[in-house]
Amino acid sequence: MSVSDQGATVWLTGLPSAGKTTIAYALAERLRAEGHRVEVLDGDEIREFLSAGLGFSREDRHTNVQRIGFVAELLASNGVKALVPVIAPFADSREAVAKRHAAEGTAYLEVHVATPVEVCSERDVKGLYAKQAAGEISGLTGVDDPYEAPDSPDLRIESHTQSVQESASALYALLTERGLA
Repeated sequence: MSVSDQGATVWLTGLPSAGKTTIAYALAERLRAEGHRVEVLDGDEIREFLSAGLGFSREDRHTNVQRIGFVAELLASNGVKALVPVIAPFADSREAVAKRHAAEGTAYLEVHVATPVEVCSERDVKGLYAKQAAGEISGLTGVDDPYEAPDSPDLRIESHTQSVQESASALYALLTERGLA
């Protein structure tokens, strides 16, 4: 199996508007240009198509993360780099996904896009922070719903202190170091 045929799941966790999806797509572009098979499992798309009907209770969030983890492992075990920019706010849910990968012998990297809530609130890509502040929604991860940051991720990206390309390059360097790029 050539290096480009080896799959892996790269889970990018962080608050809403942290930069997870933007970094994932930047990395995907670079990997595809080198001939890697890559899929980005965007959390919003997954919720629409694979997890429709789920809410945002702790149980529903866990179910959503497990579904995404199952699909990511399936892709990764078949030679795809599965880039997963999904909040996954609870450590036990992410740990269950990591254990599934370990049990299957599939490479799994956890990346914490560690952007402070103040910066995420300023970016507010989807207007969620504004809606929460206006009392239109509740249960916003990192504001009035918990977010359990990883204790020891494979990589911590401080997206508020570097460009998207610098963040994607740091992640690419990790993949290279692990023999996955």
